[in-house]
Amino acid sequence: MDTRISAPLPAIWLIVLIAGLPQLSETVYSPSLPDIAQALQTSVTMTEHTLTIYLLGFALGILFWGKCSDAWGRKPCMMAGLILFILGCMGCYMSQTVGMLMMARFIQAFGGSIGSVLAQAMTRDAFHGPALGKVYASVGSALAIFPALGPLCGGWIAQQWGWRSIFIVLMTVAAILVVLIHTRLPETHPKAERTKVSLWHVAKQLITDPKVVGYGLIIACCWGILFSYFSEGPFYLIRGLGLSQTDYGLSFIPIGVAAMVGGMVSKTLQNRYSGKKIMICGLLIVDFALTGFAALAVIYPLKGIFPHHILPIVSLTIAVFGMSMATNTALALALSDYKKSIGTASSVFGFFYYAMVALLTFVMGLLHDGTLLPMPLYFFVLSTIMLLMGIQLLKQKDE
Repeated sequence: MDTRISAPLPAIWLIVLIAGLPQLSETVYSPSLPDIAQALQTSVTMTEHTLTIYLLGFALGILFWGKCSDAWGRKPCMMAGLILFILGCMGCYMSQTVGMLMMARFIQAFGGSIGSVLAQAMTRDAFHGPALGKVYASVGSALAIFPALGPLCGGWIAQQWGWRSIFIVLMTVAAILVVLIHTRLPETHPKAERTKVSLWHVAKQLITDPKVVGYGLIIACCWGILFSYFSEGPFYLIRGLGLSQTDYGLSFIPIGVAAMVGGMVSKTLQNRYSGKKIMICGLLIVDFALTGFAALAVIYPLKGIFPHHILPIVSLTIAVFGMSMATNTALALALSDYKKSIGTASSVFGFFYYAMVALLTFVMGLLHDGTLLPMPLYFFVLSTIMLLMGIQLLKQKDE
């Protein structure tokens, strides 16, 4: 018998906006990275590391807010996180050095991570059984477009008013969200259901579970490729291949569509195949696309191929389709044995793979040498590693 207190139902569109803001802010200034490097008189590597520091702040924020919201409730934590996000955006706007920008991006990410972790927590609070699955499917499909929407909007905003104006837009969106949360969002985690779960105990369980670590690394590699593209892509396509900021932003439309379609295909295949087989299928697609990209980069100088800028975009679009299939399935399978401590387990797991994503984007920045080879070769290595990892997970028998 279910003894849980029935939580008020939050509006799905509001959950999508809450979860979408941090995803939008992760990528919205990607087209402006070359301009930021020039404006702040810093190196390409240091500019790319501003995305790495964002991901690190995001990882720590997931860990912090998940635990705090279990103790204090979802709504007050949501308000506090968004206010911190606004302060971080203000700091980004006022930054005069890359060090200041990094510090502000860390604050922005730490506060903005509230949207990712608590949107999931509120959904689990308010919806149960088949309704929960339907809500997750709806929210997941809607959210697939936000990372692609970021460069599209950011490229246009920066080209019209300059890169600093991007952070004014983010502040405005966050302020509107604060008002909506205050007036429209119910508290979904009543005091009667707030229980203490040992963060350290759950963390020890997760880190010693090969299945959890394996799925976490697959998610980290998929998102590491994607966020490395967000950081290295502007220099690759804008500086290296001559695309404008607006065209670079437009190139994310097919990538966003591929993410949505990949999620829909994954959902449809659940009726016929196991989650592990769907994940392997996605990883094979990723490895095929990125192996082809790396081979072309090595065999031919991409500037000599017509149309030279289409090849990386097509390769990444196909890869993102496979990544969507793989990550959606991996996220569903990873914590299937931790339902009794799902809130804290989700926070720890999220911290783990976001920290790994930060590390992988950091390595991409170190590999930058001004040529067109490091990115496709790095992506090929990561795609091969996670395919081998997926095969190992497929061999393991479920308990």
